[in-house]
Formats: sequence, structure tokens, C-alpha cells
Amino acid sequence: MSDMAASASITTPPHEVDECRGVLRVYSDGSTWRSSKPSFNVPVNGDGSILWKDIVFDPVHDLQLRLYKPASPSLPKLPVFYYIHGGGFCIGSRAWPNCQNYCFRLASNLQAVVISPDYRLAPENRLPAAIEDGFMAMKWLQAQALANNPDPWLTDVADFSKVFISGDSAGGNIAHNLAVQLGAGSLDLAPVLVRGYVLLAPFFGGTVLTRSEAEGPKDAFLNLELIDRFWRLSVPMGETTDHPLINPFGPVSRRLEQVNLDPILVVVGGSDLLKDRGKEYAERLKNWGKKIEYVEFEGQQHGFFTIDPNSEPAKALMLASNLINKPRSTKRDIFMKHSISHIPKTPNDHKKEFEAVLVHFS
Repeated sequence: MSDMAASASITTPPHEVDECRGVLRVYSDGSTWRSSKPSFNVPVNGDGSILWKDIVFDPVHDLQLRLYKPASPSLPKLPVFYYIHGGGFCIGSRAWPNCQNYCFRLASNLQAVVISPDYRLAPENRLPAAIEDGFMAMKWLQAQALANNPDPWLTDVADFSKVFISGDSAGGNIAHNLAVQLGAGSLDLAPVLVRGYVLLAPFFGGTVLTRSEAEGPKDAFLNLELIDRFWRLSVPMGETTDHPLINPFGPVSRRLEQVNLDPILVVVGGSDLLKDRGKEYAERLKNWGKKIEYVEFEGQQHGFFTIDPNSEPAKALMLASNLINKPRSTKRDIFMKHSISHIPKTPNDHKKEFEAVLVHFS
């Protein structure tokens, strides 16, 4: 290299090579910039009926989780419901208003303790960092259940034998990987007992495009270009989207036929580019005898339940989630009381699907 070229390479400032929803910028020298503001500019809708606070669950990486509980709970002990946020493994936070508002609704409607953990984000921390952090958030709950001096804010109301793990998009991917890692009965978490998983539009990938990815609209909320960008920034260095943490059915992925799993509910929007991956996931696991159900909301985009939480589909999804905290007879009463017309038409028989959910989460 000439002296002039060498000088130019030193003085040329880094330039932007990737950008994610205005809150993450990645530069040519590998540096990043993150906004202190969320990408969803919505007000926080807390009204005092739900109490919340933050806890550091991993001091090594300075990771926090946000706890929620009803101010006047309906039961002496409440189920525990994890909600792991989405964001393509690159953006998002427990503190973003859209996440907080959804957790308010979960805690209120489910009458549950809701735990919303953060995790390390890419590209600064590529996979498997986020999966490891999801597991650490579960081990924190176990430590509370076993502690001689636990936090009474949590332990006075939490039923550690009734835990559910839910994740949205990238959070759904984390929830899946936790289900595989923990296995049926979650023995490594005793006395914490996971009863089931809710995967909301799980963020799976693969080197071969699905039909919904290839033919989905370019102006979708989560379009193919953005999907590719998220994977480009989060896939382990030197790997592809057939990595086992990304593609459950990739050429080197663990054979899930041989894994015992707790019940899983998969929820997708009919207009979500990730729809086909979620549907294939549910169909394959069901064919292998796993306790899994699939619900598709016709015409709904990725993340419809947090983007428009007051929509009829979002309310229907909240109703389905609410079934986890009711006796079986009451669940059937609730299901019959809310006629199927409240749920948008889909290719699935929703009555059959939601009755299956009753069996799963009884």
C-alpha cells in the first residue's frame, strides 16, 4: 500500500452499513450507535392497578428484568408468566413502552406475575448470547424459589409450580430454545415447574426461503429485507441461518422427534412473512406426537398484539392467554361466553384450536 493510500485508510471516517428502525446504527469499523429512545413512540398506559419494579438478574452483564403484579390480586398465589420481547435479536427492551403496556395487560388480564427480561443484543453480542441470557433469567427465578431470604415482593404472591414462558418474535425463538434445553418437566429448574410455552410469531430462519417470505409484501411491518438484516447482524460469525438456534429443522439441528417437550402454543398472523415457519414448526412437532397447537389470525401482521393491543385479534389472543389461570370448568364457560365471532376467520377451526389450548394448560 502506498503512503497516500495508507493515509487515506486512516483518515476516512467510518460510514454506516446497517440501520434498524432508527434506534441502531452499525458502522464500517464495527462500532455501533444505539438511541436512548424506543422505536415505538407510544405513551405508557399504567393506571396504578399493576405494580412493577426492575431487578438485576445477571450482574456480570448488567442485565435487568421487569416484574409486574396486580396491586389487588384475585388469588393468594399467582402463576408466573414470562414475556420475552422481540426485536430481531438486535433491538428492543423490557423498558420500551409497547413492551411495558403489553405486560400491564398480561398482569391484569391473566392475574399473573409477569417477568419481562432483557438480553444481550446483536451485533455487539451475537447468538447464542440471547439464548444464554434467557436461561439465566429462568435460573434467577429458581434462585428466588430456593433462597433463604428471597424478595417478598415476588415470593409472597408467585406460584413457582405454575410457570409459563412466552416470547414475541426473537423472544419466541428464545422460548423455543428454552423448551428444548429444559425439556418436559423443567427438572433443572426445580422447584420451579414450567407448565407450557407460548410462541408469538417466533423468529425462525433458514437458508431456503419459505413461500410467505418469498412472496410477502415488501412494505410489510417485518419485510424480507429487514429479516435478512436482523439475521446478518445476529447470526454467529461464520454461520448461516441454518444454525441450530435459528432453524429448528436445519441440516445440523438437533432432532426434535427425540426431545420431550412441555405443551406449546404457536400464534402467528396470517399476513406475517414468518407465518410459514411457525406453521411448519407446529405441524412437524404435532406429527411427532408433541403437545402443540397452532393458531393463525387472518390478515394480521407481525406483532399485531403489541402494535394495536386494543384490536379484536389482540383481545382474542389475550383471552386465549387468560385461560391458563382458570379451572377447567371455568375455562369452558369463558370460551363459550365469548362467541367465535369475536375471533377473525382463519383457515383453522378456532373452536377446535382453543379447546385444545384448554387441555394443554389445564
